[in-house]
Amino acid sequence: MSAQYASAQPKAVNLDSSAVSSPSLWNRVSNWVSEHKTVVYTVAGVAVVVTGAGLVYYLRDSSQDQDSINRRASKKERRKAKKEKEAAEKTVKEEEQSSRNKSATVETAPPEDLPEVDETTVNTLSDQERKDYAAKLKVAGNRAYGDKNYNRAIELYGKAILCKPDPIFYSNRAACYNALGQWEKVVEDTTAAINLDNEYVKALNRRANAYENMELYSEALLDYTASCIIDSFRNEQSAQSVERLLKKVAEKKAKLILETKEKKLPGATFISNYLQSFRAKPRPDGLEETVELDEQSGKGQLQSGLAALTSQTSEAYEKAATCFDKALELGDLGEHEAFAYNMRGTFRYLRGEATEALDDITKSTSLDPSMTQSFIKRASMHLELADRDAASRDFDYALERSQEDPDIYYHRAQLHFILGEYAEAAKDYQKSIDLDKDFIFSHIQLGVTQYKMGSIASSMATFRRTIKNFDKVPDAYNYYGELLLDQQKYPEAIEKFDTAVDLEKQTNPLAMNVLPIINKALALFQWKQDSAEAEKLCEKALIIDPDCDVAVVTMAQLLLQQGKVTEAMTYFERAADLSRTEAEIINSLSYAEATRTQIEVQQKYPKLASRLQGMGAMGGPGMR
Repeated sequence: MSAQYASAQPKAVNLDSSAVSSPSLWNRVSNWVSEHKTVVYTVAGVAVVVTGAGLVYYLRDSSQDQDSINRRASKKERRKAKKEKEAAEKTVKEEEQSSRNKSATVETAPPEDLPEVDETTVNTLSDQERKDYAAKLKVAGNRAYGDKNYNRAIELYGKAILCKPDPIFYSNRAACYNALGQWEKVVEDTTAAINLDNEYVKALNRRANAYENMELYSEALLDYTASCIIDSFRNEQSAQSVERLLKKVAEKKAKLILETKEKKLPGATFISNYLQSFRAKPRPDGLEETVELDEQSGKGQLQSGLAALTSQTSEAYEKAATCFDKALELGDLGEHEAFAYNMRGTFRYLRGEATEALDDITKSTSLDPSMTQSFIKRASMHLELADRDAASRDFDYALERSQEDPDIYYHRAQLHFILGEYAEAAKDYQKSIDLDKDFIFSHIQLGVTQYKMGSIASSMATFRRTIKNFDKVPDAYNYYGELLLDQQKYPEAIEKFDTAVDLEKQTNPLAMNVLPIINKALALFQWKQDSAEAEKLCEKALIIDPDCDVAVVTMAQLLLQQGKVTEAMTYFERAADLSRTEAEIINSLSYAEATRTQIEVQQKYPKLASRLQGMGAMGGPGMR
């Protein structure tokens, strides 16, 4: 049984272009997000071409993250993660060692020669005496610190501060408090140092480390970010700390959001792409439109739900979900019970109710093991829950029941694609085509996979054949346009997007797929830097599908590229609200928090705003 019973042509799988996007620092945050979004969207039958957000913050290239979604990390990877987590503390230790090394080269004063200074006697000293005394006390403090006599060092640095309030003295005393784990004291002294020198990187890093130990992640992120900007991101450990803190802040906020977030269906574009990633099949016997059923019966509700799916609007999908819920409540479904659990599980999955969805789909497999689609859907759910082994087993179960179902090969190819196993993905896409050449998804995804493998000529040939064979289907033009856009063939790409939009209007005017509109917006921005027209197109897409998170994120990126940071942050937060799962929320919040921190850095350190602009944060490389 299929989730798709509408006569409309299926929407297709988009292209993730991270393999050919720019590796610049400023794009790494968006590459990370797009890679993780690909997991969700490719499973759902959609991917998105969004890179280069223009953010100065970045996340490390996450090519290994695709493997981590389906298995427990290896020992080597866990060791690597542990090392990265300890990077900030290592920075502090190295700085402390550097301080000890420097102090060893200075002729230290014998203890009996140290000046006695307190708040009363310091006022009797001349400026030169204060300067000389401070230098001697600092040297003695460094010696005590090197001997791990932290309390004595604290005392000596404190006396040096009485003589001369120097940012280095405060930072050194903060290092002592850091060694003792007195984080509030670290914050107090590093703040004093920064007030005296607001570009004192060592003090910023020490305070950030203290904030992180106090679980004040937003404050830590702000300090590490300022430190990175001052150093032009040359300090890799500080940059790693920005990455780590950005994730921590997003994860912490995501958990709070999930506690109160109402589960709701995603936008119509997302749902349509998911449902239509399965081949259209006739309705089950007895649920056809011509059969008269009591609407208040279980079977009647199933029939009503299937009828609602044909409209492909957000309202219709909400109605369908309600009908499938009610069908199982009313019961008396007979041979359609397994199908009812399949459909209710599908919409629970789309709402982000992972546990309930798995229960329903598992019930469906037990009631009717011959329904291979239930195994396929459960595999997708397992994959989203980072359980590759379970996903692979479900594909094996499905193949045991039918080796001639093209959907099995298509969706298993999706699994390979997500994991970067492109050769295996291409084989399964081709097998899916061999079994059913009339399904456009398989052709498009084969072309995408060839492109990811670097076989550009083969990929372009596949798309040209697809357009020839599906010349009235908008998806063929849209995704061919994406290949052209990725190659910076802007006029040709825009021509294809326009054709896709025109065909959408003709074939599905009330429930248009807005992806061609969004792609055209990106093309105009990249080609002509026409931000005004790009924004208008995104606004148009959001009028058609207000809950399309792709349109929301694209609008946020466009605004960010123009330096409209506050407006961009609003859209990133909206994207988080539209997200289905914790992983999606974290991705959106990563952008939002990076944007928020950028605003705070500029407000707190106005002099750094010009550096941000120079680095491209306020309008960097074009979106790809």
